[in-house]
Amino acid sequence: MDPKTKVAVLISGRGSNMEALIRAAQAPSCPFQIALVLANKPDAKGLEIAAEAGVEALCVDQKPFGKDREAHERAIDAALRERGVEVIALAGYMRILTPFLVDAWEGRMLNIHPSLLPKYPGLDTHARAIAAGDVEAGCTVHLVTAGVDEGPILGQAHVPILPDDDDHTLAARVLEQEHKLYAATLARFVSEQRIKA
Repeated sequence: MDPKTKVAVLISGRGSNMEALIRAAQAPSCPFQIALVLANKPDAKGLEIAAEAGVEALCVDQKPFGKDREAHERAIDAALRERGVEVIALAGYMRILTPFLVDAWEGRMLNIHPSLLPKYPGLDTHARAIAAGDVEAGCTVHLVTAGVDEGPILGQAHVPILPDDDDHTLAARVLEQEHKLYAATLARFVSEQRIKA
């Protein structure tokens, strides 16, 4: 039996998608394991959740690096390589990445975004979808590239927008789909990577 692909999840807050990935990885048939949860803020609640689930939880605090984002990312990169991480899953990691980290992990870094990309990259996706009169919203898992939310799409889930939805009710329903979509897309992605290898 092949060893499972080692995935690191990068978070900035509670990390509900991270929690869903940890749960999914516990299934014997899952092709990935969560080898590390890494946060850029020491008070990220997700660190506690990861540790309680028996996953290594590490903070590489951005503060000591000041405005030098690349130096911060070099410290993150070193921690990932030290642990033999093969794939990165961004899950509510609220920092815009520099070309250093994007290039270093090209083709091996995934992100989940709460809209049906290419619609509504960036923030306030649910409010923007409702304001536009869209009949559906959703979420997208994509590869990370230099452009914000522009990488190749790996998977999407569609969620109808109901007449009485506001951005909070819609966000809650989209989040349920995010949890399912991210785990399923990541599993398919790592399985395909192994076949290529």
